[in-house]
Amino acid sequence: MYFNPYTDQDFLGFFGVFFSRLFLFVTGQLPFESLVSDEVQIMVLTCVAATGAMVGTFLILRRMIMLANALSHTILLGIVIAFLLCDSLTLPILMVAALITGIATTFLTEYLNRVIKLQEDASIGLIFSIFFAFGILLLTLFSRNVHIGTELIMGNVDALQRGDIKIVFSVFGINALLFLLLYYGFKITTFDPNLARAFGFSPLLFNYLLMVQTSAAAVGAFRAVGVLMVMAFFVLPPLTARLLTNRLPTLIGLSALIGAMASAVGVAISRNILTVWGVGLSTAGIVVIVLGIFYLCAILFRSIDFSVRARYYSLSKPSLKKDEKNCSIG
Repeated sequence: MYFNPYTDQDFLGFFGVFFSRLFLFVTGQLPFESLVSDEVQIMVLTCVAATGAMVGTFLILRRMIMLANALSHTILLGIVIAFLLCDSLTLPILMVAALITGIATTFLTEYLNRVIKLQEDASIGLIFSIFFAFGILLLTLFSRNVHIGTELIMGNVDALQRGDIKIVFSVFGINALLFLLLYYGFKITTFDPNLARAFGFSPLLFNYLLMVQTSAAAVGAFRAVGVLMVMAFFVLPPLTARLLTNRLPTLIGLSALIGAMASAVGVAISRNILTVWGVGLSTAGIVVIVLGIFYLCAILFRSIDFSVRARYYSLSKPSLKKDEKNCSIG
């Protein structure tokens, strides 16, 4: 009989069980096959958040969030086409199809902007609307009686399996390796494109590469959070970390940590609500709400810190003036 150790656990009890089992897993005493659904959810969402932290940080710094938002929606078209053409719903085929759609979105947007001379926001809106509408049309016409529609758009964390951990970890590993090898290129093309060109780095090439990485990250996350909520993992953790630090490496690491914390807290809250009230809520939706609360807390912390610094400066200013006066008299 299947036994979940998190059943009937309260919020704090959930973390007690989780950290004890995590220690056993890291030390090799708990086999991978023994991981239960709650642990699978946390691991998958943590990998999604870590990948989103890396990609989202550069998307925000490069002011490319709108293009990434369009891309996260247009990959639905590729996923639906692959689903309709293939006899079985194999994830690798869906990922390749969605990745191709994401790349097509990026190139078509750049083509309309640079060749047709259409405004960038208009180009994004045009491609986004056509691709997403076409995907929804195919979805409603040919897959009305299949759960694929809801899961692709909203995700289904509760349906995740152990194999999904390997998929999202692979996406995370590839993105991490690219950012590690090309860190200097991403950094210089983000903060000083003109200097980057002087050193032989192409900002346009790195923009395309970032969009490909964004496509891969969105595809890896769609089973868990769908094509709608994935943007929250790209935007909210980096924005929250941006209020707390100005250093790029710290910003990326802190963003990943914030996403991982929100994932664990969201799964624990979902389990607690199910235990206490017997109501099953969207775990991914709860995680996004937790990310939003973290962001509001960071704003509050930043405001309090700014007020304290301003008051300290105002109190110390008279004494500084007095010191300056004494120095001038002496």
